[in-house]
Amino acid sequence: MTHEVNIDSIRALEERIEESKEEIIELKRARNSLLNVSTRVPSEILGQIFAWSLVRRGGPNPHRGSHFDGFHKGSYNFLLVCRRWFEVASRTPELWSFWGNTLREWRERYHHPGVGPLDLVLDGCAYDPDPYLSGRLRDTLKDCAMQDTVRSVHLLNNNGDLLTSIVALLTPDDEGVWSSSIESIDLRNRGVSVMDVSNFFVRNRLPKLRSLFLHGVLIMPSWDHLVPQTTLLTCLSLEISESSSTLPPTTPQLFSILVSNPGLQLLSLADSAIPEDDGDGSTSRVPLHHLKALRLQGESRHVFGLLRRLAFPNALTTMALTAYNSTVEGASQILRQYLQGYFRRDHGPRDRLEMKAHSTRNQLLLRVNTLVEPPGRLPLLVLLQVSLAREAPPSILENLCLNLITLTPRARVYHFDTSLPPNRLEDQLIEMPNIETLTLFDVTLYRRFLQPNPRGPRTRTKLLPSLRSLCLEKVSLTNHDWGDLTTYLAHQTSGGQGISLKIAGDFPHLCVDMAKEVESMVEKFQCHLYPVPECLFSRCEGGVGEPEWLDDVE
Repeated sequence: MTHEVNIDSIRALEERIEESKEEIIELKRARNSLLNVSTRVPSEILGQIFAWSLVRRGGPNPHRGSHFDGFHKGSYNFLLVCRRWFEVASRTPELWSFWGNTLREWRERYHHPGVGPLDLVLDGCAYDPDPYLSGRLRDTLKDCAMQDTVRSVHLLNNNGDLLTSIVALLTPDDEGVWSSSIESIDLRNRGVSVMDVSNFFVRNRLPKLRSLFLHGVLIMPSWDHLVPQTTLLTCLSLEISESSSTLPPTTPQLFSILVSNPGLQLLSLADSAIPEDDGDGSTSRVPLHHLKALRLQGESRHVFGLLRRLAFPNALTTMALTAYNSTVEGASQILRQYLQGYFRRDHGPRDRLEMKAHSTRNQLLLRVNTLVEPPGRLPLLVLLQVSLAREAPPSILENLCLNLITLTPRARVYHFDTSLPPNRLEDQLIEMPNIETLTLFDVTLYRRFLQPNPRGPRTRTKLLPSLRSLCLEKVSLTNHDWGDLTTYLAHQTSGGQGISLKIAGDFPHLCVDMAKEVESMVEKFQCHLYPVPECLFSRCEGGVGEPEWLDDVE
């Protein structure tokens, strides 16, 4: 039996398949042309719908440093729906304001007809094997700058020379000062070579600039240049590397920038961007009435020195401080003032709050937010973070964290998550009678765990009368004994009160018999059992086996 291949027949069938594909495409186009959205919606409105759906813009993000989120893979597939959609999209310049995240994508898209306001984005996270600018691409960039069609400049890369050459193409050649319509600038040089942007800021006036992020090894002109040309900033983030030849701003220069931009909503300053106290003895404070987020990182004397000169506005909801020192001298009074001012405001109804209060050897985190957003009102949100780069005695941050908790509306807290030692929380928990969910991290069980002082006035009461759920993460025992937990559960569930219990993270061996005893005392019990060669309690058989997820033990 022969197996000869009939090439001609195969080619004929392939041609028929291709013809069928084209016929199907034409039928789909005819069908799509009959859709209401294709026939009834005017071209201008349809183009705006495309732009609104495709050009994604988010709020200020201090980590990404960008208002522009970029496009997802397959974003342009709508061009294939029908001929009219393609024609409308081609005449909508807003859709072509983004060339991509890499130089390779730039080279593919920069020559598209109908270019509108340009979002020039170079994402250093994306590897580009050919980091070069062709002659035509350079000419196009220079053209866009001369025609004032550049809306955003977001350049993130570790090649300072490449970034310098791009910024140079956006800089006027003559000695005059040009007025530019750029709304957002994010320049982040992650490499060692210097990025020179001095001429760009000297020869460009930026009356529409709203977002400015300058990070890394940069050469800047005098900071005085930013004062007259930045008056509408809502986001300002400065983190100039010490290896830059640029001098850090002085206190008067920084304050001049802040005063000339009263609409600031996000202010982030790191290291040399925070000036040393000029020692002029001035007590005047810079008002930033619209500030929502404040992040400072540097030597503690610089960080807290600057804080003393800023007036905390009503809108501020996030404060993150990283202080390079082993003390938080002066922090308590300043942070106390911030929290007191915030919680003194009228927030309307008594919202249900969630509080997270964590203190480790080098970081304090206090976060308070609304569990359920009240209709028609902004949710309550407070984020306060203090970090120490060097190790400090735990008591320093623990005491500060406990002091700050006292300034919050504790009676409104329903969910509480903390790493503070339970034996130091009694006074706080007494003021939190409505806690329904409690999470304790890095907790050591001890005698009279989560029970009131036997010699105190509340010895016969429960610290957590409303508790419905308890989660213990990373548990340690005293004397290798889980009895402290069962004693607490007997106390908490007395009077018919039911709670659920979850044990997570690292914890000592919990044998099945003990787990069943705990399970019998609660409504729901969850933990991960890890068999060990030898039971510490001599209550279960030895042997190493597979971990078992214990959920509602039978």
